[in-house]
Amino acid sequence: MMNINPFILVPGALALVAALWTAGCSPGGGKPPAVVAPVLVAKAAVTNVPVRIQPAPVGHVLPMSTVGIRPQIGGVLQAVHFAEGQEVQKGDLLFTIDPRPAQAALDVARAALARDTAQLENAEIQWARDQKLFNDKIESQDVFDTSKANRDAFAGTVQSDRAALTNAELNLEFTSIRAPVSGRTGGLLFHEGNVVKAPDDQLVTINQIHPIYVAFAVAEQNLPAITQAMRGQPLAVTAAFENMTGPVPAGALTFLDNTVDTATGTILLKATFPNADGSLWPGQFVQVCLTLGELRSVVTVPTQAVQVGQNGQFIYVVTTNQTVNLRPVRTGLTYEGMTVIETNLAAGETVVTDGHLRLAPGVNVNIKSSLQPDAAPAATNAP
Repeated sequence: MMNINPFILVPGALALVAALWTAGCSPGGGKPPAVVAPVLVAKAAVTNVPVRIQPAPVGHVLPMSTVGIRPQIGGVLQAVHFAEGQEVQKGDLLFTIDPRPAQAALDVARAALARDTAQLENAEIQWARDQKLFNDKIESQDVFDTSKANRDAFAGTVQSDRAALTNAELNLEFTSIRAPVSGRTGGLLFHEGNVVKAPDDQLVTINQIHPIYVAFAVAEQNLPAITQAMRGQPLAVTAAFENMTGPVPAGALTFLDNTVDTATGTILLKATFPNADGSLWPGQFVQVCLTLGELRSVVTVPTQAVQVGQNGQFIYVVTTNQTVNLRPVRTGLTYEGMTVIETNLAAGETVVTDGHLRLAPGVNVNIKSSLQPDAAPAATNAP
């Protein structure tokens, strides 16, 4: 039987193991394969970006005007000519107060004026006669003066009657209460048959909502930019709210308060909206967007392409050989998911928008349409 020395086989075995390990780790005996990172990309684009107040302030919708309708004479409320919450136009008849007492007072005033006018005419005839006799030295000074005073007294009475007649006509007119402005009526506070007192009782409130105000406040540091922008043209304002349907209401800045609120460090502004469709409602809270101007032809990328590192903001740019370079940039405004890139990026360059965790300068990339993981292969039973 032949004896084999185990120590003689060790070097050969080690060589074989090393060869197998090398072959397993590097097929074909070459270098390890390069890392390829899947990414999503987008093109840097040139566009116009509006300059807006940030953060967007919260606004409060206010009626253009609010009018409380009160009677100017008292009486029984005879008729109501509108429904609660109805839109009314300026001059529309709203209420009728029983006109009979006012009509009777008007008739009395007319009769008093007719009576006193006749007495004035008689006094003037008598005074003219007494004046002629006085000039002919036939009548005494006392009689002449009495005749003149009587005529003047009746003249004053007639003037007073005319004022009383005008007042009676107004009171009769006040029995018909009409809308002083166009708007929407609120809840009815008095109904037919109630006795109303002037001017204490408020019958209804009308809010003018076409057009309508949106009031909002901005920080005082925005004041120079706002006043500068207002010199050129009216500033556009939009107002959005939850569950909104249709286009966003658009208006214009029409009021800038003349003082800064020292308690809050803000200044009050108001925008006027046509509100033709009635989408804005008094008392509503809205998200206001005030546009000061527009940046033209600036380079923008999706906001998620901008990353922040120890040395500031940067972007990964895809080169022609499908590798990435790290590009430091300076950003500007952000608008609707796009960020303005002020330096170190040209329009048309391809930037990485997702997949940054696997990236480093010089890494190869595989541009994907989605980074969703592939479905796992179906399991098979081993034979």
